[in-house]
Amino acid sequence: MAAPGNPMVHRAVRSGAAVLVFGALQFIAGMIVVQLAWDAHAGNPTYSLTQNYISDLGGASSPWAYVFDASVILLGVCAILGVLLVWSAFDARGSRGVGLGFVLIAGIGAIGVGVFPETTPVLNGGMHGIVSDIAFVGAGIGLTVTSFAMREGAHWRLSRPFTLVCGIVTLAAIVLFTMDLYLGLGPGGMERVIVAPILLWAIVEGIHMSRLPRYAPRLPTPVTV
Repeated sequence: MAAPGNPMVHRAVRSGAAVLVFGALQFIAGMIVVQLAWDAHAGNPTYSLTQNYISDLGGASSPWAYVFDASVILLGVCAILGVLLVWSAFDARGSRGVGLGFVLIAGIGAIGVGVFPETTPVLNGGMHGIVSDIAFVGAGIGLTVTSFAMREGAHWRLSRPFTLVCGIVTLAAIVLFTMDLYLGLGPGGMERVIVAPILLWAIVEGIHMSRLPRYAPRLPTPVTV
């Protein structure tokens, strides 16, 4: 049977999109579950979304630290696999390689966050900070640059500004976090402003890419007289 039109995206793109959505959703669920376990643990103060860092859920005070660490590792694996699978959906230009390359680096950083929890003694605990920075900065730069690889086709019309805003918000929040300017949100709240756009992008754009038609509509055959 003849194809209905010119190829638009490879089948792998839809699989990669599903992987990105799954990775983000399972991490959000993991954070919620571990936080509930934290609050239910006798002797623990209530976990604060504004004062506690996200990685505290994987630290020594967290009764289900292993769940958080496994979840963030899985997030990183899904980011790497998902990006590799959706690679062909973006315009073949330099911004694609740079942008998605940084997202891949961010995925490696996320894996490192789970492998080196904040209480790990490696480099006096500094390794956790290093891999966290790699994950945050890599994702912020990656999304910002990737938005410029969405220039062709109406299917990126809303995705371009959305991706750019997600990247810029993450980078701006990183700057504020580094300067200890929390805007009343506390360190934990500002850290969540860094992470939220990244997870939101993976969910929203993952769903969008999973719905892209595999073939572009066939143009009508011109009538000759």
